[in-house]
Amino acid sequence: MNGRQEYTPHPYPGAVADVGEFGLIDRITRTLGPQPALVLLGPGDDAAVVAAPGGSVVASTDLLVEGRHFRFDWSSPYEVGRKAAAQNLADIAAMGAVGTALLVGLAARPALPLTVADGLVTGLRDEAASVGAAVVGGDVVAADSVVLAVTALGDLQGRPPVTRAGARPGDRVVVAGRLGCSAAGMRLIESGDRDSPLAALHRCPDPPYAMGPELARAGATAMIDVSDGVVADLGHVAQASGARIVLDVGAFAAAYAVDPVTLADVLGGGEDHALAATVPPGSPLPAGCVEVGEVQALGEGQQARVVDRHTGDVLEVAGFDHFGGDLA
Repeated sequence: MNGRQEYTPHPYPGAVADVGEFGLIDRITRTLGPQPALVLLGPGDDAAVVAAPGGSVVASTDLLVEGRHFRFDWSSPYEVGRKAAAQNLADIAAMGAVGTALLVGLAARPALPLTVADGLVTGLRDEAASVGAAVVGGDVVAADSVVLAVTALGDLQGRPPVTRAGARPGDRVVVAGRLGCSAAGMRLIESGDRDSPLAALHRCPDPPYAMGPELARAGATAMIDVSDGVVADLGHVAQASGARIVLDVGAFAAAYAVDPVTLADVLGGGEDHALAATVPPGSPLPAGCVEVGEVQALGEGQQARVVDRHTGDVLEVAGFDHFGGDLA
C-alpha cells in the first residue's frame, strides 16, 4: 500500500467491552511500544512530556467521525488510523515544522471488535513513526459511533513558523506532493474499483512531510496543507496575506491531470495533503516542487482572490466544507 508496511491484525477475539476502559488503555499502550527520544514521558500518567528542542511547540487538531470522514466498508481500521495521523501531521509540516507527537481521543461502541481498535492504534502509530513521531497519550470513551480526535505536536527546529499570512507580491506559488488523487480514488471506490493505487491513496494519503521544513529553509513566505482543494486553500492564503494569487491552470493540467485524475479533481479535490507555498523569486526550489503561479499586489478595487492567469477570471472552485452538505 503506497510502499508502506503492511498491517496484520492481532489474532485476539472479543470486543472493547470485554476488556473495559483500563484494559483497552493497557492494550493501546502495549501496541504503541517504545517511545522515541523526544518523548520524555509517554502514556500512563496524567499527561505526557515531550521535548521541544526548538523552544516552541506547533499544535494542530482534527476530528474524524465514522460515516462522515471514513467508512469501514471502504477502509480498513489500519488505513483509517494512518489517515487520521496523516491529516494532522500534514498541518504540522505546513507550518515548516517536524512532527514530534500525537495525542489521540478514541470514542468507540462497546461492541467494537478489539481487532478494529488494534488496527486504528497501529495505523496511528505507524504513520507517526514515518516522521519520527509517536502517540504519547490520549483518552477513550464509549459512544454510538467511532470518533478519532487527534492532536499533533511539532518542533520548528529554531525557525519561525510559516503561516498563511506572509505571501508577498512577486513570490512564486509552488505545490509539493500529489493533487487530485484522493478525489479520483474516491470516485473509483464509489464505482466499485477498490483495488487501484488511486483508491489506496484516498484511503491512506501520502503527504510530503519533509517538504514542509525544506520549503521553510528555502525561504517560503506562506504555506498551507491542501486538505480542502488547492484553489480553496490558496484562497485562504490570498485572504490572510491581502494579495491576489494568480494561477496557471495549464501548469496544473500538465503536472497532475493524468487520466483518470481530471483537472476538476486537481483544482477542487481535497485530502491529498499536498503542500502549497509561496516562495521569493530568487530562492532555489526544493526538488519535487511544481511552480503553478505567482502572487500579485491588490489593485484598486480588487479583492484578495485566486484568479486564472490567462483569463483573469476568479477561480470559483468549491473546496470541501464540513457544513456544506448532508452527512454521509
